[in-house]
Amino acid sequence: MTGEKFRLRFAKAGLLRLISHHDLMRCIERMLRRAAIPFKSTAGFRPSPRLVFALSLPLGVVGRDEVVELELTEPRNATDILNALNHQAPEGLTFTQVRVVPPTATARVRRVVYELPLAAERRAAAQRLADQWLRETAIWVERLKPTAKRLNIRPYIRGIHVGATVALDLWVTQDGTARAEEVLRLVGLDDWAESGAILERTRVELRDEVSATDPTDAPPDRPPESVPLTAAEIAALTARLKTARDQQPAVVASDWGASPNGPVVE
Repeated sequence: MTGEKFRLRFAKAGLLRLISHHDLMRCIERMLRRAAIPFKSTAGFRPSPRLVFALSLPLGVVGRDEVVELELTEPRNATDILNALNHQAPEGLTFTQVRVVPPTATARVRRVVYELPLAAERRAAAQRLADQWLRETAIWVERLKPTAKRLNIRPYIRGIHVGATVALDLWVTQDGTARAEEVLRLVGLDDWAESGAILERTRVELRDEVSATDPTDAPPDRPPESVPLTAAEIAALTARLKTARDQQPAVVASDWGASPNGPVVE
């Protein structure tokens, strides 16, 4: 099928998970140029490809089912676009699906799933805590950004499933979502990064790709409850976050940006 706007699914794994979202955009721009794909550019002093990611991936998290939309200046065959991008992609970046979408289509995320490997001896405790939290009507967390507040994330948690992995099934709305690290902390797994485990986002579900749905099984339709933090609470939270960052082990990977097709980041 040919078209001028494409929706692509891709995986970002291996050492490539350590590059930022901004660097991923720069990497794909170079791939488009090397593949001679006639992409549309944004207006302004520094034009860039009309690339729209459905949801940015947190640094260090593996993405198995990510979504990006690409606009071209002239029609191209979808399969040719997929093959051309994979031919230019560095190790760790794989485009898995492509389809033509209408020019007015927008990839709006409905829900995401994160998965983390879980040792057998920790599953019972994690299951017990998950069951306890899922019975609650409100789960309050503290955030500094974009504004300092206490936020009820319970409406965003669709489910927590414990087995060989702990799977976090989270709603996503224009008002926000729960963060994976917040939910992992609830089930006693706030040490996952220090233990060397790697978090993966295994599912990104889009609103326009879901057909008939159960009205009782849908994202929240209103902004979450929130309460502004006081100056003293902001200071205490800032100190806790700084202590946590200082205690994190440094990542050592001298060749993390290398690829057979040249450097990912210049």
